[in-house]
Amino acid sequence: MSNTINIKNKKAKFEYQFIDKYTAGIQLTGTEIKSIRLGKASIMESYGVYEKGEIFLRNMYIQEYENGTHYNHSPKRDRKLLLNRTEINKIEKKLKNKGLTLVAIKLFINEKGKAKIDIAVAQGKKLHDKREDMKDKDAKREMDRLKKDY
Repeated sequence: MSNTINIKNKKAKFEYQFIDKYTAGIQLTGTEIKSIRLGKASIMESYGVYEKGEIFLRNMYIQEYENGTHYNHSPKRDRKLLLNRTEINKIEKKLKNKGLTLVAIKLFINEKGKAKIDIAVAQGKKLHDKREDMKDKDAKREMDRLKKDY
């Protein structure tokens, strides 16, 4: 199976500080997995919610499959995440704390051909933390430039 699909949420690392990371399966329909395999998905604005003992992913955009008929899916529907009960309970306890949220980090296809998503319980960064990250990134880039010259 193809493992080239690797859709990332690049803003998540800049906007949030990750506390715990989990890998979860996603309950999808046939046309959704076909669109993901074509790389037509986005997790930039997606987040997780706890409802009735389950974790759902909201605002994940999967483009409608172009060869789909009337069985096509709706692009921004809630999708159930497949996690162990112990993981769901841990996430639920952490989400009850004020200021913590569940964000999607990376969507990928594993070696068995299943769609998986990396999610993280995260806390929003303050403005000065974001500036610190930008300074570190610029300093690293400058050091790499200097090393390249020598």
